[in-house]
Amino acid sequence: MPARNFRVFAGYDAVSSSSSSSFFAGLRWSYVLAHAVIVAAANWGVQYVVPGTSDFLTWGAFIFPVAFFITDLCNRRHGVEMTRKVVMASFVIAVIVSFVAADPRIAIASGVAFISGQMVDAQVFNRFRQHAWWVPPSISNILASTVDSVLFWVIAFVGTDVPWVSLGIADYAIKIAMVFVVMPIYGYLVFRDRLATKTV
Repeated sequence: MPARNFRVFAGYDAVSSSSSSSFFAGLRWSYVLAHAVIVAAANWGVQYVVPGTSDFLTWGAFIFPVAFFITDLCNRRHGVEMTRKVVMASFVIAVIVSFVAADPRIAIASGVAFISGQMVDAQVFNRFRQHAWWVPPSISNILASTVDSVLFWVIAFVGTDVPWVSLGIADYAIKIAMVFVVMPIYGYLVFRDRLATKTV
């Protein structure tokens, strides 16, 4: 290989390595792992109907909404840029885990819905960051849940015998309800952070 080409490739490798190191530098792995666990559990749960709900509600509906609050907590504590990095890393791990825990089509649908919904969540939360503590997660979670639900149910089940429309509507309703169920826990963590900051 000519010396000039060698230097070009060496320079490319150095830039590539630098970019990779920059991406992983300071990455908040606790949020990444929490996302991965929740997505895998939700993908498993979406395959099972909650008893007594006439086949229109799955366990996954109760599990996945927690992922949005993990994103919001990361966003509030570490900013939108770190949150985007966490979402990207979570996406890769979650898709790999999902292919093991769920049907391939569900895993693909989950991956597309996850990355789209989470990026919407991160951006909208950041847009309303300066409002009262409950405003950013409320608006971002509702919009992100809408994007996530539409993408997931259409990609995962359209054209199948699964009653995905009724399941999707019930799933979406639970996601919206879970926004307000989890909100007190999120509020507790926000005020605990504020108290810790004042103490320090």
